Amino acid sequence: VQLQASGGGLVQAGGSLRLSCAASGRASNDYPIAWFRQSLGKEREFVASRKWNGASTRYSDPARGRFTISTDNAKNTVHLQMNNLKPEDTAVYYCAASSSRLPSGLMAERTRYDYWGQGTLVTVSS
Repeated sequence: VQLQASGGGLVQAGGSLRLSCAASGRASNDYPIAWFRQSLGKEREFVASRKWNGASTRYSDPARGRFTISTDNAKNTVHLQMNNLKPEDTAVYYCAASSSRLPSGLMAERTRYDYWGQGTLVTVSS
């Protein structure tokens, strides 16, 4: 599986961005795809995940209510719509794909994802 993320940029606090990740070579619709982010000096953290078939979706507490993950199976693309952005959302955002049918309880675990995109930088100014 190869992943190509795009859509990052500079936005003012309160603004919106939509990230996209194109996936090639993926297998089952029952496998999850996710977004993680990493801020300077911090560990990579979970943002959101969704199975390609839409059966399960999970969000981190900071993302819930502001971010929406969606999948376009016809285009093998996952999107992350981010609204009401805050300066603390500044990070490099990575998409990641798993090659396992993860239960919902494991979809936020970084170590469960086998393939990673190159990351796209999101900067939110105050």
